[in-house]
Amino acid sequence: MPRKPTPDAHDRILDAAADLFDRYGVHAVGMQQVIDELGCGKQLLYREFASKDKLVVAYLERCTQDWDRTFARALAAADTPEEQLVEVVRAVQSMVPGTRGCSLRNTHAEFPDPEHPAHRVSVEHFKAVREQLRALARRTSAADPDRLGDRIMLIIDGVYASGATLGATGAAAEAIALARDVIRAESSLAVADS
Repeated sequence: MPRKPTPDAHDRILDAAADLFDRYGVHAVGMQQVIDELGCGKQLLYREFASKDKLVVAYLERCTQDWDRTFARALAAADTPEEQLVEVVRAVQSMVPGTRGCSLRNTHAEFPDPEHPAHRVSVEHFKAVREQLRALARRTSAADPDRLGDRIMLIIDGVYASGATLGATGAAAEAIALARDVIRAESSLAVADS
């Protein structure tokens, strides 16, 4: 008689898959590896996630929710929008060492087909992040807040790339100072233009 699945089966499967995907990449991990890692049956895995694509999309959606929590914590850590932008960079900088970089960026690179659901989820995430940063930058005194938001996003992209390859003491160590410099320069332009 098969065991009755526990209510947390979905999350346990997703936890195991996320760990494997983060360590090895999505394409390198098969469904059997997830089964072996978790010690569950194939039937349970496929009941919770009918295909690997569905599992990957759930993983990316979880990553998006993690980002939203990180962003909210960064906003709560500072009082001004300028410092909140710096805190977003600081939050990313603190997460990167010891990882392979951003899970969403890595998965996006593995799925270049714009019709693939993993590609679509990751692109939508980055569009949303860009808008989050631009909206926050619009609350600053920057001459061109959308440009400021885009520049902060480029710094974050650099932190993920450099931090994953060179670690905390590599170029990513300069991310916070660079963010402050960019914010200061954009704010100075606003003063000069007035």
